Amino acid sequence: MSALPPCPKCNSEFTYEDSGLYICPECAHEWSANAAAQGAEEGAKVYRDSAGNVLQDGDTVTVIKDLKLKGSGGVVKMGTKVKNIRLVDSDHDIDCKIDGFGAMSLKSEFVKKV
Repeated sequence: MSALPPCPKCNSEFTYEDSGLYICPECAHEWSANAAAQGAEEGAKVYRDSAGNVLQDGDTVTVIKDLKLKGSGGVVKMGTKVKNIRLVDSDHDIDCKIDGFGAMSLKSEFVKKV
């Protein structure tokens, strides 16, 4: 007999299977066997640079093309080195500080890991 997963909602161990669904008798939560398998396989989001390298918090990257800044007439030039990046789950993946510009957000597709 195989062990069934505990309920993801109330963590009850008394789950049972019925017609391809797992059911919790304590909170009446139902979920599919496929969703349980996918939840175990999924991990944290992986951020990659323009070359496909995996990025992590604290990495140093360089900008691969000139980036025009909205709201000001400035341009972050190609080759600008950005140290100590912080990855965020947003439209722009990277929060950082660039010398001469201050705090800003960048997309990971416009940087390359050093």
